[in-house]
Amino acid sequence: MSTPDTALPTTLDDWLARCERLHPKEIDLTLERVLQVKERLGLAFGVPVVTVAGTNGKGSTCAMLEAIALQAGYRVGLYAKPHLVHFEERCRVNGAMVAASELLPHFEAVERARGDVPLTYFEFTTLVIARALSQAPLDLVILEVGLGGRLDAVNAFDSDCAIITSIAIDHVEYLGPDRESIGREKAGIMRTGKPVIVSDPVPPQSLVDHAREIQADLWLFGRDFNYAGDKQQWSWAGRSKRFNALAYPALRGVNQLLNASGVLAALEALRERLPVPAQAVRNGLAMVELPGRFQIVPGQPTLVLDVAHNPHAVATLAQNLDQMGFYPRTHAVFGAMHDKDVAAILTRMAPLVDAWHFTDLPVARAATAAQLRDRHAQLALVGPGSVAVSCHADPLQALRAALESADPADRILVFGSFYTVGGVLKEGLPRLTATHVG
Repeated sequence: MSTPDTALPTTLDDWLARCERLHPKEIDLTLERVLQVKERLGLAFGVPVVTVAGTNGKGSTCAMLEAIALQAGYRVGLYAKPHLVHFEERCRVNGAMVAASELLPHFEAVERARGDVPLTYFEFTTLVIARALSQAPLDLVILEVGLGGRLDAVNAFDSDCAIITSIAIDHVEYLGPDRESIGREKAGIMRTGKPVIVSDPVPPQSLVDHAREIQADLWLFGRDFNYAGDKQQWSWAGRSKRFNALAYPALRGVNQLLNASGVLAALEALRERLPVPAQAVRNGLAMVELPGRFQIVPGQPTLVLDVAHNPHAVATLAQNLDQMGFYPRTHAVFGAMHDKDVAAILTRMAPLVDAWHFTDLPVARAATAAQLRDRHAQLALVGPGSVAVSCHADPLQALRAALESADPADRILVFGSFYTVGGVLKEGLPRLTATHVG
């Protein structure tokens, strides 16, 4: 049975350390354990629930949905992941992360309910945050799926609307080797008779087929909703609703209109339960914030933060960097998990990067800086000019080294794992002032 109450942790850090030790695997995809403990806890939501799955774009989609709903006057709970700096970032109520102390009773409740059930860190913390949100006075709950969909812990909760963003190759050891296999896993979050919004313009056939098989209400981009725009503004059309002359979302990047389109489709699908006025859409899109997603920090040099860590996301990042204008040199700080397609990522970014600062990360799953350097050397990539390569013990050291070698007019890019971007944010948002002049 679970440990006696006297031995239970009393701080968030101690609870998280305990959760890491509970299960022999970091990832063990099955819903049985979560469903069992969820039932013991009597966990349920009495308000509309939106689940969001996809390879890339989940965070932006959740942030825009949250921002618009808050502007419409609704009380909103959001479960987002992973965090950049603080675990509490994963649980937001009305736009603010909850205090660590507010989560402690929910850790205790899950611990007591689980008995002999060996939950993974992700399963345990998902139940903790779900319980916290279920007991908060809310009008809407948004749950971001972690890995895949069908067997992800979030899928233990039935949603009133599902959003599936892009489908790309990632986590192949868990989800399958191609978009059809991965699409089938993501499709697992659909529910019979409930709307599912697919904002990928070319969805895998497996995803469309599954929606038909279970008779979900499938909303496809290009068929059920669409957008058009010029350099000044954009417009959106759904099944029976239109928004014209919209300003561009505050989140930068070439894919944000696709993400925003999916959000507006979800709001149309839920309009009878959560009506949203046009002004809330305008205000929400104008005010939305999401750290680490093509986040540009003004300074000398300019700093760009992006959690792109698979080839699809990196291709989008490269496109966004191309559109930023001219910089004499680009210095990249990069760290990633060893199971990522590092070769494809390095190859795609090579034409843009003049200096690589590879970094170690504080997790066993990470590739070391030396491994990244060796992979880069094996690929024999050609950059814009001569390419400098160095290794560092952590992201902050790598950023400092990049700053030392950069001119004020240059650009520093920090990208890859959440641990890479989070590593440079842990002491606050860096404001760069270059001292070096070439």
